[in-house]
Amino acid sequence: MRIAFTAPMKPLDHPVPSGDRTMGRLIVKALKSAGHEVEVASTFRSWRKDGSDELQSKVKAEALKEVSRIANDWKRDRKKPDLFLTYHLYHKAPDWIGPALADRFDLPYAIIEASRAPKRKTGNWAFGFAAADMALQRADAVAAIHNADAECLHEVVPPDRLDVLLPFLDEAPYRQAVTGSKPPASAPLKLLAVGMMREGDKFRSYEVLAAALDRLMNLSWHLTLIGDGPVRSKVVDLFPADRITVLGALGAEDLPAQYAQHDLVVWPAIREAFGLVLMEAQAAGTGVVAGNTFGVPDIVRQGETGLLSQEGDVEAFAANLENVIRNPGIADRLGIAASAYISANHSLEAGAARLDLFARKAVDNHRRPQKDQGK
Repeated sequence: MRIAFTAPMKPLDHPVPSGDRTMGRLIVKALKSAGHEVEVASTFRSWRKDGSDELQSKVKAEALKEVSRIANDWKRDRKKPDLFLTYHLYHKAPDWIGPALADRFDLPYAIIEASRAPKRKTGNWAFGFAAADMALQRADAVAAIHNADAECLHEVVPPDRLDVLLPFLDEAPYRQAVTGSKPPASAPLKLLAVGMMREGDKFRSYEVLAAALDRLMNLSWHLTLIGDGPVRSKVVDLFPADRITVLGALGAEDLPAQYAQHDLVVWPAIREAFGLVLMEAQAAGTGVVAGNTFGVPDIVRQGETGLLSQEGDVEAFAANLENVIRNPGIADRLGIAASAYISANHSLEAGAARLDLFARKAVDNHRRPQKDQGK
């Protein structure tokens, strides 16, 4: 089918790399691999750092101008899509474009990676929250990317229109990075952390990691840091200089080899939706020690492909690290299981199959009589 796509949180051509941009591109790639024709209908970005009725009213007005432009193009070319698909919607990034076009052209409308924070119903984000809720109520199919988000959507999305669509990746580059058999883990254990270096949750993850490793200075380990950002110097200063290697930001093409060369990826995952890095590491045959946050347990099997601890719990995170550093064979076991797990559950092929079913469900729901929906 012909699918019109937009990503109001971060368009696919945004210059700043992120897990969100990567996931959006993967969704388009997977849909195409499943035989669908996908066109980016708009690169309009509704996301704003700050919220207010006045600010978001202006964003809505800009979005509606984009609706008129797209509608005129479709009428001129006599080529409307079979489905309008929006990726990543919430109160900071509402979607006014998809619902408006879906109503105007009587199209099925679907949302992937929807989340909802009821506490934003009032206050500075009330306008965006209401707009996101309207889109959710209009949608013929809605997918959360982990079970925690799905729980918050039940209030506005009927069960027959709500799914959990687990994330996926193109595992080929990560498999290719593992040349021959990976050498057994040994002291000093080679640890790797990959993440943007900015204030907020990312910096807090680095703080938790540093505090955990500080408790393990008597053990043999070395940490590689990959990432860059406005607080890079603050991040680097958290760790002992003789125990770290700082590589800065690397291109996506260079990351698979880094995962494959390390024994363990370590990331506390403060407020992470699921942690694309954790999925990439496992695809390269590297186990993880991470925080048990939101969708992390949906992509990491506790005790099998990784060791998880409660979000922000320094002592528990350190205990998991200590267990692996003292017993390097655990890292080998986690890595072998991780590679098989990603291949079976989170590959591009698995994602394409799930997306294909989801798109067809949206179309089927749209065709159903209104009186039958929600039952």
